[in-house]
Amino acid sequence: MAKMTKNQLIDAIAEGTQISKNDVRTVIEHMATVGYRELNESGEFVIPGFVKMSVVHKPATEARSGVNPFTKEPMEFAAKPASKSVKASPLKVAKDAV
Repeated sequence: MAKMTKNQLIDAIAEGTQISKNDVRTVIEHMATVGYRELNESGEFVIPGFVKMSVVHKPATEARSGVNPFTKEPMEFAAKPASKSVKASPLKVAKDAV
């Protein structure tokens, strides 16, 4: 089964709720905007009954030496700066639905 595109999602919601496609599109786009803002401000965003997203802080790593697993030659791995990533965890309701 192929993954659902944004337009297919909008069509499915519009058909199931008798709301216009433009209104559904506006709601989805605004929900994304609100989600980004909440992740920046509080570090957490929940779509009730579906998923919980949170910001994960990854610390910086120092340069290190290691061994190339393919050639077995020694090599240097570059340092990486600290970064932030988003972690998504399905809620119990979503897990039970699958």
